[in-house]
Amino acid sequence: MNRLRFDLDDLQAMVAVVEQGGFRAAALALNLSQPALSRRIAKLEDALNVQLFERTTRRVTLTLMGREFYGRAVEILQGVEASLHDISDLSLAQGQVTVACVPSVAHNFLPPIMRRFHQQSPRVRLRIVDEGAHAVLGHVARGDADFGINFLGADEAGIDFEAILQERFVMACRFDHPLAKRRAVGWDDIGKHPYITVAKSSGNRMVLDRAAPAGGARPPSMVEVSHVSTLLEMVKAGLGIGVVPQLAMPLDADTVLRAVPLKGEAITRTLGVISRSGRTLSPPARHFYEMLKESLP
Repeated sequence: MNRLRFDLDDLQAMVAVVEQGGFRAAALALNLSQPALSRRIAKLEDALNVQLFERTTRRVTLTLMGREFYGRAVEILQGVEASLHDISDLSLAQGQVTVACVPSVAHNFLPPIMRRFHQQSPRVRLRIVDEGAHAVLGHVARGDADFGINFLGADEAGIDFEAILQERFVMACRFDHPLAKRRAVGWDDIGKHPYITVAKSSGNRMVLDRAAPAGGARPPSMVEVSHVSTLLEMVKAGLGIGVVPQLAMPLDADTVLRAVPLKGEAITRTLGVISRSGRTLSPPARHFYEMLKESLP
């Protein structure tokens, strides 16, 4: 097979001259200088060993061979574009996407996004690694996950953090608890009741401790657990009350749990998409990431 001595840019140059009606307009359309465009046409003519255009001071027209080759050039470019679309569609249609996230995101935020994603890409397998904030950060840093959703990572070297949502911490209690109908509660109010907290190793505990007023103290805990989901089950069982991120609260209307705002300056955490610096997402992972961003309130 003879080696081709022209490329797609040269074909695009020829098609642009025809469609734009001249070299000047074609050069503008392709964001090229006229000399650069002329060199592409000359290269194509040299490779084909034919003259494609007849040039006068007033206009440019195709030669007989130019008219013959123009139709084929358009077909080649359309074929390449169609092939690229097919490959792109194929890459989106299969594979695996691994997302590491804190459990509250997995429970109450991801399910509707996952449902839509599977409707569009039924052959792509989703792997959700729902663990604590420090573990999520580790999965992303090691490259075990395509990306993560976390409130830790903004200050980590080698990690890109894109903020997507800021949420408040609220007090969680049963519907029949004395504080359930309050418009807001303070830490003094909370301290009068059995208090359940997460362990100091938890990222959420770190956020709460950092937000403690100077010289102030949180209520002593009656029960300490490792995960917010466990804390909420304890609250549901009537063992006490706790302070949790809003997103951790169940969304179903028939839950026995109630969320009550905290008085004073809001305690918040910023959720973000975290990824290893320099990592390029696969087409399915990029698709899921874009769907996630579109679903934000």
